[in-house]
Amino acid sequence: MTTTPTSTPLLQVKSLRAGYGKAEVLHGIDLQAAPGSVITVIGPNGAGKSTLLNALMGILPAQGQVFFKGQDISRLTLEERVMQGMALVPEKRELFGTMSVEDNLVLGAFRQVRLKNPAWRDELEAVYQRFPRLRERRSQLAGTLSGGERQMLAVGRALMSQPTLLMLDEPSLGLAPLVVREIFRAVEDLRSTGVTILLVEQNARAALAVADHGYVLEMGDMGLSGPADDLANDPRVIDTYLGAARKKAA
Repeated sequence: MTTTPTSTPLLQVKSLRAGYGKAEVLHGIDLQAAPGSVITVIGPNGAGKSTLLNALMGILPAQGQVFFKGQDISRLTLEERVMQGMALVPEKRELFGTMSVEDNLVLGAFRQVRLKNPAWRDELEAVYQRFPRLRERRSQLAGTLSGGERQMLAVGRALMSQPTLLMLDEPSLGLAPLVVREIFRAVEDLRSTGVTILLVEQNARAALAVADHGYVLEMGDMGLSGPADDLANDPRVIDTYLGAARKKAA
């Protein structure tokens, strides 16, 4: 895989610290993503991966600097970061269960409506083309969907804002293997649209297979980082994150 060459990263994180109350979870994180690339952060449960995404999105207070499109957005609110072109699909999906699939998607177009983009409804058709099952269930209540369909809806809702940066928190969590493959195919397809993707995953093998660059987060600190292909072949990563899958495949 190749990363789009650029002089300025779309996202650059410097010395990011964040946590809950007095408990610091992230201890000075550095990270960057080139425009149009897929980067992944892998690591064990409790390493701070979700905390990282929540801090980047402005949901959690943080120290350090976050640059987006070359601008320091460290002091911007969640809503302001959304308007800048950032979108997060949280681990719990956070759908409106008593609303229809289509109404959930329309709510995701808030940014484009605020930007007075008259073509925002075109994105609805694009989401239906990407996830045909959502079209079939467009009038169905979101709360009655299967786990895989809920994840598709959560991703589709985020895409309705036409983000520049899409952050995915554990998109494969709790899903059947067949659905996991479908979700990761969607991630690969999104690469071709120019969207930059920050993928947080425990499924290291699947994440590194679709990413350009990877980071290993352990106990709130960044350990290894580098091209995804290199990490996938690094003995330390294999032993810790890929070993079981490798032995099973063998």
